[in-house]
Amino acid sequence: MPDVTPNGHVLVGKNSDRPVSDAQPLCFYPQRRPTAGDKLALAYVEIDDAASYAHVGGSPYWCWGHELGLNEWGVVVGNEALFTRDWAAGVAMDRAGAPVDPGVLGMELVRLGLERGRTAEEAMTVICALVEQYGQWGAAVPGSPSRSGAYDNSFVIADPHEAWIVETSGRQWVARRVREGTWAISNQATIRTQWDRASEDLVAHAVGAGWWNAGQEGEFDFARAYTDPGTPLQVSHIRLQRSRQLLREISAKGGVDVEGAKRILRDHYEDTFLDGPYFNAALPDFLSLCMHSHPSGFTWGNTASSAVFVLPAGDEPLPYLWWTPVTPCTGVYLPVFVGAGRVPAAFATAGSAGRLPRCPVDAPEDTFDEGSYWWRFRLLLDRVKGDESGGMFAERQPIVRSAFDELERRWAKELPQIQDEALRVRRDRGDAAMAETLAAFTDSCASQAWQAAEELIAGFGG
Repeated sequence: MPDVTPNGHVLVGKNSDRPVSDAQPLCFYPQRRPTAGDKLALAYVEIDDAASYAHVGGSPYWCWGHELGLNEWGVVVGNEALFTRDWAAGVAMDRAGAPVDPGVLGMELVRLGLERGRTAEEAMTVICALVEQYGQWGAAVPGSPSRSGAYDNSFVIADPHEAWIVETSGRQWVARRVREGTWAISNQATIRTQWDRASEDLVAHAVGAGWWNAGQEGEFDFARAYTDPGTPLQVSHIRLQRSRQLLREISAKGGVDVEGAKRILRDHYEDTFLDGPYFNAALPDFLSLCMHSHPSGFTWGNTASSAVFVLPAGDEPLPYLWWTPVTPCTGVYLPVFVGAGRVPAAFATAGSAGRLPRCPVDAPEDTFDEGSYWWRFRLLLDRVKGDESGGMFAERQPIVRSAFDELERRWAKELPQIQDEALRVRRDRGDAAMAETLAAFTDSCASQAWQAAEELIAGFGG
């Protein structure tokens, strides 16, 4: 929040962990003005359509919704999976052959919050109302049935003035406002006994289900009551605590800036008693903040994209994000502005399956495409690893960082001048001229990054 960032901006960092071939293009979506009565078809349910704000969002190639995004008003939304008692009850019903009402996927809720929320609080209200009305049941993993591919969700929702943390269980939800300090989420509930908003029957539902003792409602602990006891927290808790530790350390050293956020998102526990993974980060012993697939499958996949959102306040704010596809430790963060009105075409390109929203159960596997920025960086990751066990990672990853860190430093140095120029152009010639100034900067950075990636790929060989 502004009190712990050097320039007083709100910062949000987000890694998206997905299956290894779940390409995640970054797209720009203009405003929409549907006709009254129009319906919006999602993966499993149909809801009333509504006017939407322009935004940038990163999505799995098959998904209408987003893992992360930023809208024209400087609202950011990102989600994480939660495994709750309501989710576990749905899994048990599904396995027993009983019908479970389908709902809205967490990624769809992210996009709906961005499209319909002018502030973080408005986006929070939109998301929570949809959770209550529809629930969240349905697979969000290509080719997986709901019993293995469904999950509930937590959300971080922020604007230039405040943030909201929303945690859900089925149709229940709880929300806490954050106006100072830092907060981290990571696949487990973090709201305990204090919150600002909640579904009306949050406590009664838990008591009625036998998850909380009647007569102790005044001591109600959301995380304790709703966390599924059959899902171990060993994976999520270590990542959550590592995020909190790094946020504390960086805050104490002058505040959390963009570079500090990138440092957190690229972490593999290197500076801990674990001293990083035993062999290399690309052959993990446990899930790290920057996640890598393991041959055994226990990590589920890779970090599919990463972003640091910068939300300045003031009379002429230009909210933007630093974005990289695939694992941030082998990627390069590029500046992207929602005010540009577009992103480079390669950013929005998936692989062989195309960027086509559909039910994930029916989604074909995505494979390499020459014109896809995401797949170019997935190829780079594979070349850096050398083999499935990451045999060349320790040698090659520092070479990648040397090349990309220099680009990131250059762009960060150029950025303030570009922002000043964009605002001057808008005052003189309007929004379209500003958009072109911002888009041209991103285009230039993307071209430099593509060329650097190509040189690295060629240098590492097949």
